Amino acid sequence: MIDSGIGILSESLDRVFEPFYTTKPQGEGTGLGLSTSIGIVRSHGGFMDVYSERGGGTTFKVFLPDASRIPVPID
Repeated sequence: MIDSGIGILSESLDRVFEPFYTTKPQGEGTGLGLSTSIGIVRSHGGFMDVYSERGGGTTFKVFLPDASRIPVPID
């Protein structure tokens, strides 16, 4: 996912995947979206990468293993 917003401050960038971390005012966000997303991705053997530049937007990349290479048990 790529956006063209204002970007993420470097001190926040290191924390974006932490549960309950948000830069929104109290009552306007739970801070669970990215932590839930990375939890799901990791549970499938993948990882997420984030790149952001102030004034240049933010890019999130999701990397998942190739499912065609996962051995399937035979009964």
